[in-house]
Amino acid sequence: MLKFIDIGANLTDKVFRGIYRGKSVHNDDYSDVLQRAFNVGVSKIIVTAGCKSDVEEALELVATNEKLYTTVGVHPTRCNEFDEAGNPEQHLQYLREAINCNKSKVVALGELGLDYDRTQFCPIEVQQKYFELQLDLAAETNLPLFLHSRNCADDFIEIMRRNQQKISGGVVHSFTGSIDEAKKYLDLGLYIGINGCSLKTEENLDAMASIPKDKLMIETDAPWCGIKNTHAGSKLIKTKFESKKKERWMEHCTVKDRNEPCHIIQVLEVMAAHRNEDVEELADTMYQNTMNLFFPNSL
Repeated sequence: MLKFIDIGANLTDKVFRGIYRGKSVHNDDYSDVLQRAFNVGVSKIIVTAGCKSDVEEALELVATNEKLYTTVGVHPTRCNEFDEAGNPEQHLQYLREAINCNKSKVVALGELGLDYDRTQFCPIEVQQKYFELQLDLAAETNLPLFLHSRNCADDFIEIMRRNQQKISGGVVHSFTGSIDEAKKYLDLGLYIGINGCSLKTEENLDAMASIPKDKLMIETDAPWCGIKNTHAGSKLIKTKFESKKKERWMEHCTVKDRNEPCHIIQVLEVMAAHRNEDVEELADTMYQNTMNLFFPNSL
């Protein structure tokens, strides 16, 4: 059977409880979501946390299942919370304690990085300041990084190079960049995470195919970044799941346009087909890459 580790799923999102924009639309089907993932071969899921409230919810959630783990960190669009806390060092201390008190469940520092597409949520200079501040925790904890980089490659790479001695590996998740951008991340020794957003265009597919398989990881970024019919990669999907609109929800069906960890198998199918590689071999390589970075003590 295929084996997967989904390196990024937003399982604290309320849509997995049937709640959309604050309104209950269908039954809580979180347990079904997990079971569907386990049924396709997902053995571990790393829940993404990107702000203080995410961290609190994620730690509570991952304590309920031995296959769930989490990140701890502040997403670039949420870095204002360092200043809003009144004391940035105190906010950093909260993250430090969250990591140190939950060592068996926290496998990465993140989600952290830069996002120049959404500066309306947090100015560039604030993002840069607290990206770099959080890298101090990387040195202290020796945790690998779960990284976010959007339309900011030059500044991102400059900060990473400047702090290289603090970093013990990491992955740039949800990669949507060019072949040249991928090479710059690889030159930093980073892994690259691929999900449905990485497979939208032929250019995306070619950039993904340029990455050596020993530097690839796989993810869903659920409930976002599903592979849509308009995506270039969609024609390469073999595994289909019965889905219903959320208003017509049915037990044991996926919800239309709500990405789930089970859809990781579709990401794999597109990757393997475009790379002209064996599905099982590629899955196994990415599984081992993920174990090496995030679960070295389990090898």
